Amino acid sequence: MALFSKRAPQRTPLDGVDVVLADLDGVVYAGPGALPHAVESLNRAAAEGRRLGYITNNASRTDATVAAHLVELGLHTRPDEVVTSPQAAMRLLAQKVAPGSTVLVVGGEGLVVEVEKAGFVVTRSAEDGPAAVVQGFAPDVSWTQLAEAAFALQLPEDEGGIPWIATNTDWTIPQARGIAPGNGTLVSAVHTAVGRLATVAGKPEAPIFHEAVARFGATSPLFIGDRLDTDILGANRAGVPSVLVLTGIDRPKHVLAAPVDSRPTYIVSDLRQLFEPYPAARVKGDTVWVRDAAVRIDGADVQIVAEGEPIDLLRAAAKAIWDTGRQIFGFRVPERLYADPFRAARS
Repeated sequence: MALFSKRAPQRTPLDGVDVVLADLDGVVYAGPGALPHAVESLNRAAAEGRRLGYITNNASRTDATVAAHLVELGLHTRPDEVVTSPQAAMRLLAQKVAPGSTVLVVGGEGLVVEVEKAGFVVTRSAEDGPAAVVQGFAPDVSWTQLAEAAFALQLPEDEGGIPWIATNTDWTIPQARGIAPGNGTLVSAVHTAVGRLATVAGKPEAPIFHEAVARFGATSPLFIGDRLDTDILGANRAGVPSVLVLTGIDRPKHVLAAPVDSRPTYIVSDLRQLFEPYPAARVKGDTVWVRDAAVRIDGADVQIVAEGEPIDLLRAAAKAIWDTGRQIFGFRVPERLYADPFRAARS
């Protein structure tokens, strides 16, 4: 996907959108508290006639618990408006094991509830002869749970071993105190022990996006995320236009280095910019302009021609670098482009 829409520059990212699909951690909240401008911006989008839905890789809570949290933050959300990675995992699981099978669960209530709703029997012990292992994030996942998964997964699946499904493989998760290890870190621990790879149900795989689009009957959806490697990559795989918001995990340096399949349609500082005219990039000779910000490529040097607003400078630098088709490590990038005024603005 291209960074800049080919539509008229006076249009906003929300123009023509009928369903806004948003990630949660790093987009709506970090820990228990809402991120600045997130709730009021989403409520405004709803008030203007767009449906809101939420796609989350966090498997620690049920859809009802997530919806209740969003209501507490000021969003009018029903459980069926929350699409979770455990729900996507159950669709995969149903294709791999018989109905009513015993499943070893590594994770919390959000995963346990979905496993039981799908008609499977939950166990926490490899000694119960589970037909599969399903692993998702929960803050209280312990070494004991990881060890039980490893014991159950000793034999590779192609040698008669049981399936292993991970709800997601996000390496990190934003919390109120900072960035903490995510489910990908825990899945990696099991992988290191058994030498197997899990089948992943949630982002960046497309099925969780397809489920959301179908559930809301979206004809022109827009997805908002904070991670290039899961949110934006997944949206691109599903053919859904995307917004990267700089209130969560990925920072300007990650944007500049984004591979082709992980580049967003739009980049915004916070969700207020969903309602602002999105500037078209203008290429003049060897220079990319975004409003008053300009960047040019001179051999291996990325040069700032005009600073403009920080978000426009990042947009211009990203387009200039991406358009070369070269990887970021082949350039000398000014420290100014790696600066992160957006992180300070989050608090």
